[in-house]
Amino acid sequence: MSKSVSSTPLATSGHVMIPLDRLIKSPDNARKTPHSAASLAALRASIAAKGVLQNLIVRHERDEAGAETGFYHVTAGEGRRLAQIARAKDGEIPRDSPMPCVLRETDDAHEVSLDENVTREAMTPADQYDAFRVLNVERGMDAAEIAARFGVSEHVVKQRLRLGAVSPHLMQAYREEKLTLTQLMAYTVNADHDRQVEVFERLRGGYSDPYHIKRLLTEGQVPHTDRRARLVGIQTYENAGGLVERDLFTEDGGGFFTDAALLDAIVLQRLNAMATAIQVAEGWKWSSAALDFPYAQGWGRVYMEEVGLSPEDAEQLQAKQTALEELVLPFEGADELPDDIDQQAGVLEAEIAAIEARQDAYLPDDIVRGGVFVSLASDGTVKIDRGLIRAEDELPEPEDEAEETDETEDRDGGTADEDEDEGQTEEAASSPAADDEGEGDVAENVPLSDILLRDLTTHRTLALRYALAEQPELAARFLVHTLALDSFYKRRAVTCLDITARCVPIDTYADGLDETPTAAALKARHDAWDEGLPDDPADLWPHILSLDAETLGALMAHCTALTVFAVRQAYMPAAPYVASMTMAAHLGLDMNDYWKPTARSYFARVTKGQILAAVREAVSDEAANRLTKLKKPEMAEAAEQLVAGTGWLPMCLRTPKLPDREAETETPVALPTPEASLEGPEDQAILTAAAE
Repeated sequence: MSKSVSSTPLATSGHVMIPLDRLIKSPDNARKTPHSAASLAALRASIAAKGVLQNLIVRHERDEAGAETGFYHVTAGEGRRLAQIARAKDGEIPRDSPMPCVLRETDDAHEVSLDENVTREAMTPADQYDAFRVLNVERGMDAAEIAARFGVSEHVVKQRLRLGAVSPHLMQAYREEKLTLTQLMAYTVNADHDRQVEVFERLRGGYSDPYHIKRLLTEGQVPHTDRRARLVGIQTYENAGGLVERDLFTEDGGGFFTDAALLDAIVLQRLNAMATAIQVAEGWKWSSAALDFPYAQGWGRVYMEEVGLSPEDAEQLQAKQTALEELVLPFEGADELPDDIDQQAGVLEAEIAAIEARQDAYLPDDIVRGGVFVSLASDGTVKIDRGLIRAEDELPEPEDEAEETDETEDRDGGTADEDEDEGQTEEAASSPAADDEGEGDVAENVPLSDILLRDLTTHRTLALRYALAEQPELAARFLVHTLALDSFYKRRAVTCLDITARCVPIDTYADGLDETPTAAALKARHDAWDEGLPDDPADLWPHILSLDAETLGALMAHCTALTVFAVRQAYMPAAPYVASMTMAAHLGLDMNDYWKPTARSYFARVTKGQILAAVREAVSDEAANRLTKLKKPEMAEAAEQLVAGTGWLPMCLRTPKLPDREAETETPVALPTPEASLEGPEDQAILTAAAE
């Protein structure tokens, strides 16, 4: 294939101006990895704004006979050639635009290319700040204009200019490698230079993780991730006159709300307005709001009760459920629904949920004496507690009619004749004839008094406890039923076991927890169980009865495992964490299967002394001594490599060994006979009543 040749190259001041279409890639170019799209875009923008500032190094292309072909291999400057070709393709410049070149025939082409790619060094962020600052302050260019002229993002320019918020003392410390770039960037969250220097001197030689730096510089301020900031939002806060210290070095570009009092006032105003609106709309007696729910108040509570659907609602619900089934039936077995069908199904599902929600409601008598409390949840969403009953609004507990009569007579006293009449009345009341005379006493549908009902059901509860303990297999099924209700259903069915499977979310305690293989495996196991359980919690108990012993045990183990909580923090009680050691020992837990000590997960987050101690324990004293002169980042990376594969773990992750216990007797210890603990006549009566 022949190549078109433009006009003859022009020699100017010892340099050669060669048309762009005569320049070709050199086979001796040391760079084998193609230029990235970002780097070419940056070169293109720079050349468009300022021209080609650096000459290309070229040499003649020769044919097999050694004759010049009229084309030139680009030994150094391939990126500039590609950037100009892109401009020519888009019509910005002619295809034969002259390019400033230096003709080098005698030098080794590969060595020249390697030298340009290896020996050059990019400007440090501090030098970039100085250069961008000159353009910004002295030449009046904004971040967008600077970014366009140098082919970098506007965000990068803003980051570099943000370094101007750092004290010159800290900037010099960075140039002297006393601070890392991430540490320097952390100081920009507070523009007070005196405060920056104070924190720098305070942390000198100590723990200076960027997070720790930011925490000290923002004491009294509220991070944008705080629940209050999430509820209000930056725009609303700033519209109210608040100031946000931006943190341009985080991915989300957030910052810190400097006026915590103003933020609290906005939050409370919003919560109170919402509480009042709910009170008016739903008819509650009172409403209140605060950042946190006041558990110490000890309020009582009423709950929704099943009121059923009206005939119209029931008919409408049936119609929509039928419509949904007919809509998705043609796509049964498909991986996903078409977009329009999926949208229609979503609308129907929302309408069905709205109708089903009418099945439960607060009773009108409870609403007129109850209240609603609005507070702020940990994730920044609003938490609404309805049906709260203050002490003065509690209904009085009805007393037994006979007791009320006795108390009245004792309180009022009486004459001897009255006492005699009362005695005769009591005798009459005990005779069968008296029952016939009292119309109220012969009614068969009169409910038991509350006190009597309480007494009787208390005896029944005792009997249930005794009888259930007699049947371990059935007790296990009731236990799994209760655990599964808490673990898989939002709206649980009624159960008489006073047991709650409380699963505390732990993903907020450690970054990246959801991305671990263990979390994925646990979620997959939970989803598999969820798919096999009935949709309606009312159908769970028949399902539990149908499970074989092995499946029942596996479900019980999964639900029980979800309740484990052994996170250790300074403000938390240590007892659960200590108890978890025994569980780990019995399980034979080896944390090496679930976690590895890396620079990111451990070594960069501890002191240099702790790094050396870990290497010394895991490898050797000699290995630790070789790291002593390294800087913290390099030491953390080196420690990760040295410790890998040794099985070393931090003390808090190690599993203790169970003590060796020799069998003291060959005969298993027998459980006490249940009847042995029930010796009195009252106890035997309980047994008899339970049997009946």
